[in-house]
Amino acid sequence: MFKPELFNSLKNYSTKTFVSDLIAGVIVGVVALPLAIAFAIASGVSPERGLFTAIIAGFCISFFGGSKVQIGGPTGAFAVIVYGVVNKFGYEGLVIATIMAGILLILLGAFKMGGLVKFIPYTIVTGFTAGIAVTILTGQIGDFFGLTTGKMPGDFVGKIKVYIESFNTINWYSFGIAAISLIVIFLWPKINKKVPGSLIVIILATVVSLILEHTLGWKTDTIGSRYGAIPSSLPAPTIPGINLDLIKQLFPTGISIAVLAAIESLLSAVVADGMIGSKHDSNTELIAQGIANIASPIFGGIPATGAIARTATNIKNGGKTPIAGIIHAVVLLLIMLLLGKFAVYIPMAALAAVLVSVAWNMAGIPAIKALLKGQKSDICVLAVTFIITVFIDLTVAIEIGLGFAAFFFIKKMIDVSEVQEKRENIITGIDASGNTTEYTIPENVLVYDIEGPLFFGTVRKFEMAVERAAISCKALVLNMESTIYLDAGGIRALEQCKAACDRKGIKIILSGIHTQPYILFEKTEMVNKIGRENIFGEIQEAIDYASKL
Repeated sequence: MFKPELFNSLKNYSTKTFVSDLIAGVIVGVVALPLAIAFAIASGVSPERGLFTAIIAGFCISFFGGSKVQIGGPTGAFAVIVYGVVNKFGYEGLVIATIMAGILLILLGAFKMGGLVKFIPYTIVTGFTAGIAVTILTGQIGDFFGLTTGKMPGDFVGKIKVYIESFNTINWYSFGIAAISLIVIFLWPKINKKVPGSLIVIILATVVSLILEHTLGWKTDTIGSRYGAIPSSLPAPTIPGINLDLIKQLFPTGISIAVLAAIESLLSAVVADGMIGSKHDSNTELIAQGIANIASPIFGGIPATGAIARTATNIKNGGKTPIAGIIHAVVLLLIMLLLGKFAVYIPMAALAAVLVSVAWNMAGIPAIKALLKGQKSDICVLAVTFIITVFIDLTVAIEIGLGFAAFFFIKKMIDVSEVQEKRENIITGIDASGNTTEYTIPENVLVYDIEGPLFFGTVRKFEMAVERAAISCKALVLNMESTIYLDAGGIRALEQCKAACDRKGIKIILSGIHTQPYILFEKTEMVNKIGRENIFGEIQEAIDYASKL
């Protein structure tokens, strides 16, 4: 049932809670201002589209969401996808892809698929996040050094090539602004942790830039010189035209935006849960993300999701309910209406410094270092996802990363699975009371232990083990106490084993079947093929039965 957290929070809402939400909402709104502009520019669109997104999507995510303190808006994770779509299909293509993503997110929430997103391996999330960080960093080199580059290509190698060719156009004044801004951003938390360094840098860089331009004539690119004036109002809603060919081409991109929005928003919600000791509704949150990503492009915005840094800022400054997120959106709207005309003076070099710091924080260096000390398979998945994200495409990276992760998981399951013949006359097992006891294997009876899952990856091990069964034995006991999973491949192997034993006059007896394998036995009628009288819960019962044959 779709029930936004806002309505639960309002049941016992008080003046004291509102004051906390108001303070947190104002602070987060101010924090979100430079980030919204910076992420829009990094995505290859005009800066006001970042503000539209933070206002419209931020409001929708707080109003309809399943988390008490989630703050939504544009994030760096989308910069790579958005830049590529805008570069190839224009803003109209981005609108269509984002609306498709919104619809997919609503469907994910409506069909209660919120939990499935959490099964994407940590190595893949770390790999593509680091890849996105590198891509964002690469996109800011031109503004950081004040290079004259012209229109930039969308691919990583193309950008690097352009930077190398145009490096002789470096603007040392722009580089100075960017370098000092970056130093201030990293050192500012030692002075004040509540007021974000990015906001201080934007204000100081803008003031200093204006003073130096009027006194010394030093010039650097600004938002105004690059993009023109920023609107002082929200645009009228616009519904895009239906273009089936464009929809077909952009559908994979829509899936990428939806998956990325789902992953980042739910990760942010989980982090928030840990900070406030609460629990979010993942399905409601996905529906809210879907509504936000439909509304945002209709009002001139770009894709949005839950933002971990802004959510943490909200919590640290006293945000208690979704009202804080709604206030954050209203504050951004007021800033745009009243102060938007001053944003044109913000130096591009200062925004580049903000995005470089965002890329550094996104890269997750400690997490990568920890993974590099682990298994080779995890390192491989991490490296493949990272490289493909940087050099090819985020969508392809997730697909291939999942393929590699699945392959290595199957290999691990095969490695831990064993089918062993019990060659001793006396074996140990668990009796009906759960105690370890010894059992005597009668003559002409073979006992095999199947350890681990019996599925398509381990079937060959099973077949090879059974092929070694002596022709002289009268009964073959398959002990499945350690087999908690069975698939169609395992059923087929058991059918072939049964047929081979029938030809040799050997009776197959099963013991210790767990719930999942037994349910599959019933559905496939394997119970009747083996014979219900030949299936036992305990190994002792199976051996006693075999000894009577």
